[in-house]
Amino acid sequence: MNRKIIPYNPKLKELARQLRNNATKSEITLWQKLKRKQIKGYDFHRQKPLLDYIVDFYCYELQLVIEVDGYSHQLDEVKKKDKLKESALSKVGLRVLRFSDQQVLNDLDNVLREIENYINTFEETHPQPLSRGEQ
Repeated sequence: MNRKIIPYNPKLKELARQLRNNATKSEITLWQKLKRKQIKGYDFHRQKPLLDYIVDFYCYELQLVIEVDGYSHQLDEVKKKDKLKESALSKVGLRVLRFSDQQVLNDLDNVLREIENYINTFEETHPQPLSRGEQ
């Protein structure tokens, strides 16, 4: 099966690298559970440039973006930018799951459960994974 490549703005590569090196506590906490294919064998990447955006976490096989929103995401201006970002990602076939910093830090089990529920639903509706390495 051909791998669907989602283009990105190359000018974002350096900023993505900086964001990886300066992650928030909640991003680090979630990354500890996503990295090294710990969730059902799926490979996640962090601070990944997609289109004209940088997403917190991305899994190609699941067509999934996970965003961890800090306090600033409660501001109207930032909410509008988040909606534009989510709409653009949706148009290329990606699903976005959003969690607040507080959810990740104080209720990680339910955050992980929601991610696993998405995966279970995805696997039911996409019987053959798009591109999955050995587990």
